[in-house]
Amino acid sequence: MAKNRTEVADIDRSLYDFSYGEEGFERLEAGLTPDIVREISERKNEPAWMLERRLKSLEIYHNTPNPTWGPGIDGLDMDHIVTYVKPNTDQKADWDSVPDDIKNTFERLGIPEAERSYLAGVGAQYDSELVYHNMQDTASKMGIVYSGIEEALHEPKWEALIREKFMTLIPPTDHKFAALHGAVWSGGSFVYVPKGVKLDFPLQSYFRLNAAGAGQFEHTLIIVEDDADLHFIEGCSAPKYNVANLHAGAVELFVGKRAHLRYSTIENWSKNMYNLNTKRARCEEEGEIEWISGSFGSHVGYLYPMSVLAGRKSRSSFTGITFAGAGQNLDTGCKVVLGAPDTTATVETKSISKGGGISTFRSSIVATPAAEGSAASVSCQSLMLDDISRSDTIPAMDIRAKNVDIGHEATIGRIGDDKVFYLMSRGMSEEEARTMIVNGFANPVSKELPLEYAVEMNNLIKLEMEGAIG
Repeated sequence: MAKNRTEVADIDRSLYDFSYGEEGFERLEAGLTPDIVREISERKNEPAWMLERRLKSLEIYHNTPNPTWGPGIDGLDMDHIVTYVKPNTDQKADWDSVPDDIKNTFERLGIPEAERSYLAGVGAQYDSELVYHNMQDTASKMGIVYSGIEEALHEPKWEALIREKFMTLIPPTDHKFAALHGAVWSGGSFVYVPKGVKLDFPLQSYFRLNAAGAGQFEHTLIIVEDDADLHFIEGCSAPKYNVANLHAGAVELFVGKRAHLRYSTIENWSKNMYNLNTKRARCEEEGEIEWISGSFGSHVGYLYPMSVLAGRKSRSSFTGITFAGAGQNLDTGCKVVLGAPDTTATVETKSISKGGGISTFRSSIVATPAAEGSAASVSCQSLMLDDISRSDTIPAMDIRAKNVDIGHEATIGRIGDDKVFYLMSRGMSEEEARTMIVNGFANPVSKELPLEYAVEMNNLIKLEMEGAIG
């Protein structure tokens, strides 16, 4: 009897591929015009300076070419993308007041349960607007501010700070889709942690793009003052449609002196999604940023979290995993700027590709002339589960300082028969051996995630075995 080949299952998206329609929702026209930008701003009753920035960003967008160095985005036509979809509710602080269709969506994704279990605060965005936001009294009594960024923009106490920081780490001139974001951004989170405040429980935002043929452009702005500590969790998902969807959010993180911020993300978009997200952090003296990143789903992905180490002895660490299956071209990585003396950075990534999926890892380490005594190490490991997939590693190093220690290593391979044989000699079946090898490969990233997201990640890359891979 012929031996069955092992089938490595694609990501099980049954948990995410559901939608409840758009009854009662409001959609702007598809496309990208000054009138659409003005209408978004008018709906949000924004200050004049924000509208001015939006229109300037739109001008930059139209004058900036598409990227040509990464995966093709020819299937993304902004003339057919709706940039603003308002769900059938305003923001609520009481979960029972959220409409049933939206509430059922987030309950199926496990968000309220997670909030009850251990989170200090939760924000939930549905399409272009926050629909739910709540924070425990313990966090608010510590002076922590966690709200929708648009809500904070209408508070005189915070408007000046937002105006000072907004899109300074990610200026519209940075790239075409940063400019797009600056023009049509909507929703997102604002977090302010005062000096010396250390929050023991994480805050979380979850972004659900429900509408077909639409984009989501949330903006996250987090300021962690000197000697403070925060863990922020971000989750994303969307159902699959037969038309292109777009995600072009932005994350700006400001980490003060001796402060610490851990930013954990699982991006699990559908395979019709173009994920063109931008994330950037700036660390002052002895500040530390930790990135924990899982990139799954999406048809095409451009995602490169960046750390600017601006203060002496500031630190950055990046731990990430990418899964590219059939029909996916995920271009991910990390960038670090060593901009002060005695800074340190570590980058550790894992990628898994199967079914013809393409996984490309890009790293960029820039040591400025001020980076005397700094060190950075980059490690990239790739695992291909068949002979039709592809994995590439593209490191870049720009060293302009003396007395620095910069290193890069990369390995690309398949599951070795010798490892399978060894585990089988210990009593495992071939299927169990191969499953253990892949789980062990992903474990260094999984163990850094919060429990709920570690479980989600393991489910996303769950392997179903029959016979042998051959």
